[in-house]
Amino acid sequence: MKNKRPTVADLQAMKGKRQLTMLRVVTLEEAAAAEQAGIDLVSVPPALLGPAFREAAPTVFAFPGLEYGDFITADDYLRGAFQVMKAGGDAVYCAAGFSTVRRLREEGIPVCGHVGLIPSKATWTGGFKAVGKTAASALEIWRQVKALEEAGAFAAEIEVVPGEVAAAISAKTSLLMLSMGAGAGCDAQYLFADDVLGQNRGHYPRHAKVYRNFAAEYDRLQQERIAAFREYAEDVRSGAYPEKSHLVGIEPSELAAFLDRLDA
Repeated sequence: MKNKRPTVADLQAMKGKRQLTMLRVVTLEEAAAAEQAGIDLVSVPPALLGPAFREAAPTVFAFPGLEYGDFITADDYLRGAFQVMKAGGDAVYCAAGFSTVRRLREEGIPVCGHVGLIPSKATWTGGFKAVGKTAASALEIWRQVKALEEAGAFAAEIEVVPGEVAAAISAKTSLLMLSMGAGAGCDAQYLFADDVLGQNRGHYPRHAKVYRNFAAEYDRLQQERIAAFREYAEDVRSGAYPEKSHLVGIEPSELAAFLDRLDA
């Protein structure tokens, strides 16, 4: 699957066969690392897309996000979708209403929806907390999945939902279910690169797993940066910088001629 960039049809054929890996990446360095590490799917800000992105990550399947609120009408979403697909995206993340998803699908745009905890709509489910912990809430998630299916989406992020609920839903839908804190019963596991790398200085969500401590390394580098700047300033004040090796030379005869003319 990693010899070439997968298509939507390739991903649909993978459903139920193995867990896919997915990361949220926001820099070209992170995209290149995902490519070299064999990550299957990435979520990206639209601004990251372009020739440089595809040079860094030629075979990862990319979901640029059409952020809820940045687009208003279905036409806005459609225009944005064509732009990001043209820039190297493979499908779009869209948390808009089902009619907008349907409109995108009618034009052949692969759409990934969102169910469970949807940060942009969390006020309706009580804020940033788990969804689907009651039968009624779990059935509402199932209703939304079926509505996304009917609207023509091919995938859905399912966020902070009990693993048993997510697994049961994933088994009964044709959608590729991307789990963010919803267990291994879905089709892909999705984390933010910031969390994986330990770059997040605030709260880590329950589902995050930290594999490195980049925050400590950034702190160390900042102290080194301050020290280097301080040493530079001290060198300037003491005359230790610049040295002769830092300067362009001039032949003595040319310098003498210049000075004679300058004095004249």
